[in-house]
Amino acid sequence: MTRSTGQAAADYARVERAIRFLEEHAERRPSLAEIARSAGLSPAHFQRLFSRWAGISPKRFLQFLAKEHVVGLLRRSASVLDAAYEAGLSGPGRLHDLIVSAEAATPGEVASGGRGVAIAWGFRPTPFGECLLGITPRGICHLSFAGPGGRRSALADLGRRWPRATLREDRALAARIAGRIFAGPGRGGLRLHLAGTNFQLKVWEALLRIPSGAATTYGDIARRIGRPSAARAVAGAVAANPVAWLIPCHRVLRSVGTLGGYRWGIKRKRAMLGWEAARSPHAESSPGDRGARSA
Repeated sequence: MTRSTGQAAADYARVERAIRFLEEHAERRPSLAEIARSAGLSPAHFQRLFSRWAGISPKRFLQFLAKEHVVGLLRRSASVLDAAYEAGLSGPGRLHDLIVSAEAATPGEVASGGRGVAIAWGFRPTPFGECLLGITPRGICHLSFAGPGGRRSALADLGRRWPRATLREDRALAARIAGRIFAGPGRGGLRLHLAGTNFQLKVWEALLRIPSGAATTYGDIARRIGRPSAARAVAGAVAANPVAWLIPCHRVLRSVGTLGGYRWGIKRKRAMLGWEAARSPHAESSPGDRGARSA
């Protein structure tokens, strides 16, 4: 984990607090000074912190979260996703995109609750708060974010997913893997080891094809996997995603252009989408971002 990523994790708590404040007061368009106070910082300090974390000013970040931008994002993503889905899979039983490859757990592993599977785990800071990683010899099997229940709740969730696996803490391995996950471009070679139903695996495969900076809807995924009437079931499979961020369920939005829910918190989903948008090569420039002094 690089020092900059560790710093981003420390910044995230205040950024999330600011996003919560902005959601509650969006209609009156609060000033930068008000937003900074909500995060317990001076305006100048907050502007530097936010720009260091997001790569853009608070004002520009808010433009990425506006409903108009979300609707436009869905529209622009359609052609990108068409090409991604037409590319197909490179082999049976494997899920692929340009960044990660994944394979399903064997039926025996799933049926036995992971008996015979060794899972190394560890907590690590990320740009979106602390995460829990689970790694088997075949790949990353778990990535979740610590929620209100803290570390104990996060570990209990890992145990529920793999009730008969052998769990052991390995901070060094978790640090190496987390560093690769959140290093940005060039993080190829990551492998996932997924336990799920056939339907869930199909949905997760579809999610893997959504590139950073793009988004889709539950209904669109249902159509692309050949189950056009199964949007509700797709939503359930998205919510069951065991590997946050790498399988990008945060890129699935409601068809009306709203963000929808997110298992690890809607504030975190907003932060992820804005963070990716700021780094997307397709992000539009904004005259208002230059020298912005208000949000």
